[in-house]
Amino acid sequence: MRKTLTALLLAAALPTLAVAMPMHDGGFRHHERGHGNLAQGLQLSKEQRQEFRKLMAEQMKSHREITQRYLDKLPPAEKQAMQKELDATRAEQQKSLRELLSPEQQKAFDEHQKKMEARRAEMAEFKAWKAEKAGKAD
Repeated sequence: MRKTLTALLLAAALPTLAVAMPMHDGGFRHHERGHGNLAQGLQLSKEQRQEFRKLMAEQMKSHREITQRYLDKLPPAEKQAMQKELDATRAEQQKSLRELLSPEQQKAFDEHQKKMEARRAEMAEFKAWKAEKAGKAD
C-alpha cells in the first residue's frame, strides 16, 4: 500500500513539476536530481558538471523529439483517445492525492491545480497560435 501510494504521488506530481521546473544553463534542473548522486560521487569539476548537464539536456531533447515524431504519425482519432485517457488518469490521480490531504493541504493543492490548469490552457493557446501561424506561412 505504501509503495503504491508513493508511486501514485510521484506519477501525479511529475507532470506538474516538469512544467514548473526552472531552466538552468539551457536545460531543466531535474537532470541534477536523477544523476546528482552520480555527479556527486564522481566529484566532477564545475566544467564537467556543466558538460554533464548539457549532455543530459541534449539526451532529453532527443528523446522528446523521437517520441513526438512517433506521436505525430498517429491518426487524429488515436491522438484524441490517448489524450482523453491521459486526462482521465490525471484526474483520478489528483482525486486520490487530494483525499490523502488534510483540509488545509487540500486548499493549497486546489490552488496549485488551478495555476497548473491555467498554464496548460496558456500553453494550448500558444500551440494553437503557433500552428495557425505556421499554416499561414505555408
